[in-house]
Amino acid sequence: MEVFRKRRSIRKYKATPIEKEKLFRVLEAGRLAPSAANKQPWNFIVVDNEEVKKKLFNAYPSDWFVKAPVIIVACANPSLAWKRRDGEEYWKVDLAIAIEHMVLQAYSEGLGACWVCAFNETEVKKVLNIPEEVRVVAMIPIGYPDEEKGEVTNRKQLREIVFMNSWGNTCEELLT
Repeated sequence: MEVFRKRRSIRKYKATPIEKEKLFRVLEAGRLAPSAANKQPWNFIVVDNEEVKKKLFNAYPSDWFVKAPVIIVACANPSLAWKRRDGEEYWKVDLAIAIEHMVLQAYSEGLGACWVCAFNETEVKKVLNIPEEVRVVAMIPIGYPDEEKGEVTNRKQLREIVFMNSWGNTCEELLT
């Protein structure tokens, strides 16, 4: 539970490079993530080149973002993902699980990370030569934190978000 209470989105990074072994374990955590029907519809682009990061600034114009030593660009190919019988697609869910695995592994390695989703996808695809059919879901800057943050706060209480056996039924028996 400590990881969940203490992992925070980091937006200030030291210039210290990330050790290859740590970056490998972060990526391996994503690779090992479960996906619907084990389709694994994801790809990850590791960006550590300063010129490429500067170009990504056009897609997400924020100084803190490009100062991270590494940016992992998380992509999915919807045509490779599992679909429910009613057509509901699960590629975003699959990739979100893999990203969360990577972010939690980064924390366990002493690194900070942040999900970035408010970017210009067309620009990212252009900069990184990503095929048209592939979607960019998130960009994750990673590095050694250069800021201290406290524990996670401002979360709803369980009684506000959990029901028992059907919508609206209180979960008080779990909480007492």
